[in-house]
Amino acid sequence: MHLAYPAVLAALLFSVGVYGVLARRNAVLVLMSVELMLNAVNLNLVAFDAWLRDSLHAGQALTLFTITVAAAEIGLGLAIVLLLVRARGTADIDRATALGDPAEAFAVEETPVDAGTPVDTGAPAGAEALKGRAAA
Repeated sequence: MHLAYPAVLAALLFSVGVYGVLARRNAVLVLMSVELMLNAVNLNLVAFDAWLRDSLHAGQALTLFTITVAAAEIGLGLAIVLLLVRARGTADIDRATALGDPAEAFAVEETPVDAGTPVDTGAPAGAEALKGRAAA
């Protein structure tokens, strides 16, 4: 078998994975896209191991390590996604930018500026309270 067939398939898998990571907003789909990229790397490792006829089978050994790392990554990633869904009610990555209390994430502080318009200071509403505790 030629080396080009698995290499082209791995390149296609990796490209689909990169597209999924860049274009998707759902955290579970992003994790699935990362798995596609890791599987493309595994396919390349095994294909080059068979093509080089390595007596130690280093490509297959590295593939086992990659599979182990991928399993750990999925376990931790899904745990984080579950916490995100419990806290925010959605798995949307764009809404997961604020780390803290979801009620305080988008708070607008009122300050006396021209005609009393609300000004977003960029800090959560409870930041002043935390600063006061840290100074005490």
